[in-house]
Amino acid sequence: MNFIRPDISARAAAAPRSGIGEIVTYARGRENLMPLWIGEGDLPTPDFITKTAADALLAGETFYTWTQGIPELRQAIVRYYQRHYATDLLVENIYVTGSGMQSIVLAIQATVSAGDEIIYFSPSWPNAMHAALVAEVKPKAVALDFVDGQWKIDIDRLASTITPNTKALFINSPSNPTGWTATKEDLAAVLDLARKHGLWIIADEIYGLYYFDGARAPSFMDVMDKDDRIIFAQSFSKNWCMTGWRVGWMVAPAEIGQTLTNLIQYSTSGVAQFMQKGAIAALDQGDDFVRTNIERARTSRDILCDALVATNRVETRRPPGALYAFLKIDGVTDARAEAFKIVDATGVGLAPGTAFGVGGETFMRACYLRDPKQIEDAAERLSGYIRAL
Repeated sequence: MNFIRPDISARAAAAPRSGIGEIVTYARGRENLMPLWIGEGDLPTPDFITKTAADALLAGETFYTWTQGIPELRQAIVRYYQRHYATDLLVENIYVTGSGMQSIVLAIQATVSAGDEIIYFSPSWPNAMHAALVAEVKPKAVALDFVDGQWKIDIDRLASTITPNTKALFINSPSNPTGWTATKEDLAAVLDLARKHGLWIIADEIYGLYYFDGARAPSFMDVMDKDDRIIFAQSFSKNWCMTGWRVGWMVAPAEIGQTLTNLIQYSTSGVAQFMQKGAIAALDQGDDFVRTNIERARTSRDILCDALVATNRVETRRPPGALYAFLKIDGVTDARAEAFKIVDATGVGLAPGTAFGVGGETFMRACYLRDPKQIEDAAERLSGYIRAL
């Protein structure tokens, strides 16, 4: 039971409880648990990253540093985009943050005022729009269409949702939780709408390299001009198994750089320098590790999806991107209640689709970034449960 004190901020008190955290808290620590509920894998951060950070820590790199990130890391991010996106970004476009989540929060703060609207596609990772609610911004969902086991966007539906109060579009592609991945044509159409209405785009492309139909997913960087109003949110969490580090970055027009620097200053004041040194190693030395991790995810994706579809009780297809299977199980009408039943009966922890907003109510999310043998075990447990429903 929640007890709300009358002397705290109503805005803070209204922050929703995490629908994912609820099931995690319920079952965490059980024996024989297979935790597929959170968006992280089973591998620790690789040694070439941790050793670099540890060496910097032991060398005394523990003082205050550049608010927007050390120059060496910002330049390493520029090199990353040169390799993977063939861009000509400048250091002035790069701002290091205390996680991808903070990047999203600051992007919302920089572009949308209290009382204004931000539009997003749903089902969606809940943290982003819950952060908007805390900032007294009004999130408006545009439902993705689920057709023949795949997700699609309706540009006309998006256009009809825009009002004079709309200030930004939040686009997560490849998508958490659905795996939907925008085509280059989708992104061009969204960008055309943003230009027409004078809107900012907040592009969450954290899963851009986790794309199974090519070297990387289509990006707004493929269709944008230099003067387009786009802020990219990024994180070190997924590519390099650095979820617990809480380090991310933003790519933004240099003209708003001082604003973003100020927002970082008045929230975290920057990221520890020794952690940034580890992040440099991730970017400069980690491409082979990322490719191996993606192939591992591809194998586990195929094992999980194929096994569950074979029950003839699950509607989904192999998602083209991200790290998640978003499963529609026959007969499930309340995903929240079902998540508790599944973990009790099988020991497999799934995130309920109710946590992901409009359109997710009857779905379950499973993160498959794990050892394929573990995923085989989870798939066998889930298949047996589903067949018995």
